[in-house]
Amino acid sequence: MSVAILPRLEPGEHYAKEQDMPTSATEFAITAPTVFDGERLLPDHCVIVRGETVVQVLPARDCPAELDTLILDTGILAPGLIDLQVNGGGGLMLNNAPVSATVNAMAAAHRATGTTSMLPTLLSDTHEVQQAAVEAVREARTGGNAGIAGLHLEGPFFEPTRRGTHSAGMIRPPRAQDIDWLCALQDLTLIVTLAPEHAQPGQIGQLTRSGIHVCAGHTNASYQQVRDAAKQGLHGVTHLFNAMSPLTSREPGTVGAALDDDSLWAGIVADGYHVHPANIRLAHKAKPAGKLVLVTDAMATVGSDSPAFELYGEEIRESDGRLVNADGVLAGSAIGMIDAVCYVNRTVGLALEECLRMASLYPAAILKLDDKLGRVASGYRADLVHFNDDFTVYNTWLAGQRQSHT
Repeated sequence: MSVAILPRLEPGEHYAKEQDMPTSATEFAITAPTVFDGERLLPDHCVIVRGETVVQVLPARDCPAELDTLILDTGILAPGLIDLQVNGGGGLMLNNAPVSATVNAMAAAHRATGTTSMLPTLLSDTHEVQQAAVEAVREARTGGNAGIAGLHLEGPFFEPTRRGTHSAGMIRPPRAQDIDWLCALQDLTLIVTLAPEHAQPGQIGQLTRSGIHVCAGHTNASYQQVRDAAKQGLHGVTHLFNAMSPLTSREPGTVGAALDDDSLWAGIVADGYHVHPANIRLAHKAKPAGKLVLVTDAMATVGSDSPAFELYGEEIRESDGRLVNADGVLAGSAIGMIDAVCYVNRTVGLALEECLRMASLYPAAILKLDDKLGRVASGYRADLVHFNDDFTVYNTWLAGQRQSHT
C-alpha cells in the first residue's frame, strides 16, 4: 500500500504540501478518524474514489491494501459544501465583471472555505448584464468547472423599499419579455429571487413550469400574497428574515408565510450579523427537515486581502467581519460556508450533522442534485471537504481532484 501520512495537527499548525497523493483520475483511498456520509458520523472509515466518483465507504480496517491511500490523522471528511448564493469572491463581484474568469475566481476563493459547488449570484442589474452573467456561467461550465452548479439571479424584480444595497435605479417590475427570456434558459439550473407582489398574474407559474426555482426576496409581500405565490409554484425565500416583511401579531408577512408553509425552503445567512441565533433556532424548529439551508450571500472580500470593493460605483467596506455601505446598511456577508457551519453549530447550538446537511445535502436536494451531491456514498461525485475541530479547511476534492488549503 502506498501511503501519504499527514502529521497530527497542533493549534496553529497546517498540513504540509502533499507529496505522495495521486492527483490524476485513478483509484485511491482516503481514511479519516471521522467520515460524515451525509447522515451519520462514521468513526475510522475509508472512502474509495475511482476517477470522479465515490465507489465505496467502509471501515478503515477493511481498506484495500493495494490502493494508494491518504491517511488523514485528524479531522472530519464530509460532503463538499454547496452554496446557493454567492455574489463575489477573490476580490471580484459578478456584477462588476460578468465573465467566466470572474466565475472561476469566485469558485476558487470559496473552495478554500469548503464550498465545492455554488451558484454565482447576480444582483439587480440591466438585462444586458444578466445576459452576460448567463454566458459567463455557461462558459465556466463548458470550460470544465464542475463546481458551478447554475446561476442565481437575485433581482431586479423587487420592492424598492426592501432593496437593501441593490441599486434603486436597477429595480423594475418583471415584463413579459423578461419572463420569456428566463424560461428559455433551459440549459441552466436557475434560481430567480423576486418580490411576489410585483409579479403579474401567472408569471410565477410560468417560471416554475419552466423548471426555474422561484424565491421570494426583497419583498413587502403579505402573508396571503406569499401563500398565493406558493400555490403558483414559489419554491422558497431568499435570506430569511432579511429584506422582507416581518412577522407581526396581526400580519405574519413574508417571514410568517415562510415559517408556516412546509412547502417553502428558506436560505439563511448565519454570519452573526444578519440573523439573531435565536431566530435561526426558531426557524429550524418551524421548518421541516431539509427546508432550512445555509447560504453565505458572500461578497468580493471572501478570499481577498482587500477589505473593500465597489458595487454600483459605491464603496462597500468590511469592519469586524461586517460588510456595510456608506449608509451603514448591511451589504451581503464576508463569510464562507465553513464559517456558517461553525456558527450554526457553536453559537446557534444545532448538531454538527444537521449543520453539515444544511450546507450540503439540503441544498443539493433543492437543486434536485441529491442523487449525485450531498453525500459520501457509492455512485456520488467525489466532492469532499476535510476540516478539523476548529472548522479550518485543510483539503477539498472536486470530482475526485484534490486541493490542499494551508
